[in-house]
Amino acid sequence: MKQHLVKIKSIKHITHDVLQIVTEKPQQYNFDPGQATDVSINKNGWEDKKRPFTFTCLPDNNDLEFIIKTYPSHNGVTNELLQLKNNDELILHDVFGAIAYKGEGLFIAGGAGITPFISIFRYLQSKNEIGNNKLLFANKTEADIILKQELKKLLGNNFINILSDEKAEGYTHGQITEGFLKEHINDPATYVYVCGPPPMMDAIEKQLAHLHVDEKSIIKEAF
Repeated sequence: MKQHLVKIKSIKHITHDVLQIVTEKPQQYNFDPGQATDVSINKNGWEDKKRPFTFTCLPDNNDLEFIIKTYPSHNGVTNELLQLKNNDELILHDVFGAIAYKGEGLFIAGGAGITPFISIFRYLQSKNEIGNNKLLFANKTEADIILKQELKKLLGNNFINILSDEKAEGYTHGQITEGFLKEHINDPATYVYVCGPPPMMDAIEKQLAHLHVDEKSIIKEAF
């Protein structure tokens, strides 16, 4: 497995617990929108602690960008990322990922599960092909919504948020239910892209089955 050492060019918070990290891009390092790589930190004791993070930049950008939710209480890799600064180094590994854009459809994301869709939406925008793609984005609170302004600009009224732990004006409150999905699926043959925590994924797959969405139309990745 080939490894690539890259320096951090910038690192900053974009929400209270989400980092945006921009790094150098190795030569001939290619990925498709929606794909990820295992990342470890080039610090003593952390080189072998790999975690999968999704590329949120475009494949032809000069730098790489990762948007990463941190979990300080876990005392793991994401907590250690909070200690990093410019010119610290990350180790990148092979590129992988099951989510790839196949055509217009409904995107369903839970929390940090939005990350594969960020690169896809940015790629579609770069080609003026956002079309009628729709995003259902589930978060605990409004403060947890990653790239809220950018996604609103990209998707307009097709950017639909649901908050589980907070009632806020302009937002649906609760969990994604079968009824909520039914409101937003116009055609059972449409593509449905799903990424989020495994319990959410399991629940949504069951709901989609009840709504007769073809299993072959579901593109998914748990994180």
